[in-house]
Amino acid sequence: MSLRRRTVEVLVAAGLLGTALAPPAAAAAGEGQGRAVPLRVATYNIHAGAGMDNVFDLDRQAAELRSLDADVIGLQEVDVHWGTRSEWRDLAGELAERLDMRVSFAPVYSLDPQTPGAPRREFGVAVLSRYRIVSAENHEITRLSTQVPDPVPAPAPGFGEVVVRVKGLPVHVYVTHLDYRADPSVRNAQVADTRRIMAEDREPGAGRRQVRQILLGDFNAAPAAPELAPLWQELTDVEPGGPTYPAQDPVQRIDYVAVSKDSVRVRDAAVAETLASDHRPVVADLLLRR
Repeated sequence: MSLRRRTVEVLVAAGLLGTALAPPAAAAAGEGQGRAVPLRVATYNIHAGAGMDNVFDLDRQAAELRSLDADVIGLQEVDVHWGTRSEWRDLAGELAERLDMRVSFAPVYSLDPQTPGAPRREFGVAVLSRYRIVSAENHEITRLSTQVPDPVPAPAPGFGEVVVRVKGLPVHVYVTHLDYRADPSVRNAQVADTRRIMAEDREPGAGRRQVRQILLGDFNAAPAAPELAPLWQELTDVEPGGPTYPAQDPVQRIDYVAVSKDSVRVRDAAVAETLASDHRPVVADLLLRR
């Protein structure tokens, strides 16, 4: 059974997809001729392990993530020894272990422990991958801190990037969580930072091979928001066809999978129905061009 058929059937069995969408004919032909490599990716804001009921339950979230059968997953709102709300646990490490995946954690905040000798209190984003992570970096983008009084916009970490090797193809995967405030000014700056960082990874020169790039995250803005418009110059929104927030009776889509236009094709995408977090995950089947 092909990866395409197997993963779609998993979603149908779990009640996450109503209909298995057939891949475009050109895409299917390209895969059959060995010109492209399939990859399933997902993004999920895990709300520090708590569901829509605000009850911490990592078992519930691990089960939901497993049902997606994704090769690469971007996570937001990830606690690592952060506090009582997540039982001081390392959510990134635990989810990776349960799903038998590699992990790269990129903290937004890394604070001194409350007790001497305890691990640092960290909160940020993470990438889980079935494929080997060959490099990882925690980039700075503009942020308005929630941890200091009277914050001002300033560079801060928490824009994670990994390079994974998928069937011999290097793929740059980025995971982000943009500012949540109604005022879009910080998101405007964050989008500019994101484009600059991603541009640095692309090979220069006309006719050169394009780098495969996948951006996963909670953007805290609707697809048509003016502050997101610059992203769509280089990236394609997979358009999963439904809202993602809040998980119960969602009314807006603020969670995204976006891919580089020239080197990654979208076969299909969906929003998974689950209350394991206050967001719904987005999952997408992609084809990586050689």
